[in-house]
Amino acid sequence: MAKVLTRLIVERFKPPKKGRVVHWDALMPGFGLRISDKGARSWVAMYRVNCKSVMQTLGTLALIPKVDDARQRAREAIITARSGINPVEEKRAAEAGQVTFGAVADRWMREYVERNCSESLIRERRRTLGRDILPRWGERRALEITKSDVNDLLDAKADRRDRARKGRTDGASVQSNRTFSLLTTLFNWAVSHDLVETNPTAGVRRRVKEVPRDRLLDDDELVRFWGACDAMGLPFGPLFQLLLLTAQRRGEVGGMRRSELDLEKRMWTVPGSRTKNRKPHSVHLSDLAIEIIERLPQIGDSDLVFTTNETTPVSGFSGAKTRLDQLMDDPPEWILHDLRRTATSGMARLGVAPHVVDKILNHTAGTIRGVAAVYNRYQFEPEREAALEAWGRFVENLVQPSPSNVVGLRPGIRSGG
Repeated sequence: MAKVLTRLIVERFKPPKKGRVVHWDALMPGFGLRISDKGARSWVAMYRVNCKSVMQTLGTLALIPKVDDARQRAREAIITARSGINPVEEKRAAEAGQVTFGAVADRWMREYVERNCSESLIRERRRTLGRDILPRWGERRALEITKSDVNDLLDAKADRRDRARKGRTDGASVQSNRTFSLLTTLFNWAVSHDLVETNPTAGVRRRVKEVPRDRLLDDDELVRFWGACDAMGLPFGPLFQLLLLTAQRRGEVGGMRRSELDLEKRMWTVPGSRTKNRKPHSVHLSDLAIEIIERLPQIGDSDLVFTTNETTPVSGFSGAKTRLDQLMDDPPEWILHDLRRTATSGMARLGVAPHVVDKILNHTAGTIRGVAAVYNRYQFEPEREAALEAWGRFVENLVQPSPSNVVGLRPGIRSGG
């Protein structure tokens, strides 16, 4: 009978009198420990590839002493097999140096990125691979790629921008830094899975030292921004306005689902699959945010709030941003992420405490750190609600001034300071 394999149980297993025996794991079907009559102990994974049974030796007990590590290797092998790839043959090809970079990248996306990253980051990783890397390296053997190849790719990336911006020639080096980070993570993963021997990004320098942005939209620019959004109309006008009101990321707002909204409770709950830190996040919706959402038409039967085809979130942010700048009479250079910073600074102007703003932004490493972060699990929900409501009233008073608009935290609720 299968048992939950632990180190203690594994050590108690006796060798068979003749031949070999496999003790299967009760937690994960297809994973087990094989013991020979000579006392040799090896972890194995059993799976099917194209209707053919395969038993893969993952490594000896001495090589992989932790059961959880062996179980994880088995899980990865079984997942790979489900896609029609034989992990045993793939490993042999890797040892012979025949695995292509494209095959390594595809497996990295499936086994690492898609399991650990948000939807927006998954799309960004696919886009970067398909646009900048696979056209150059896709058919090359992964073992052949060298530090020189990495430098050549990053230099080529740094020399050109993906999208031209009026009056701007910089930014390409920053984009090359993003490509460098992707390659470093990918090759580290490939080394750990024995697909390549070394990481060719080791010793490579980033093309530019990035300086944190400090661009904020001032009050006059916010008025022009709001009017330009109204002039743009659907879908980007209200989407951009919600970026400002909620202080959330572009991919999170752009991918908003109606099933995530509870307008009666004035709450938007972003699932962990769509947040950067993979943790569910609750966002209070101010009066102005509710008003914008309620005016949005539903597109067919789609659950997506911002979509043009009912199946995928809206795309074309670059073109929409260019149009927005034109309607704003071409303000000094800024990016959509600056709206998040503008909202953050705006709430600080209203007296909202920094740790409350951190919770609104869904920052993992915020002002509460170390031991305090481990033990302080309070989420400051009332304070976050008061802060976003005050920020919404501030924006409304700024862009739609009237004597009845009064800005300030709601009586009876402190900002947490």
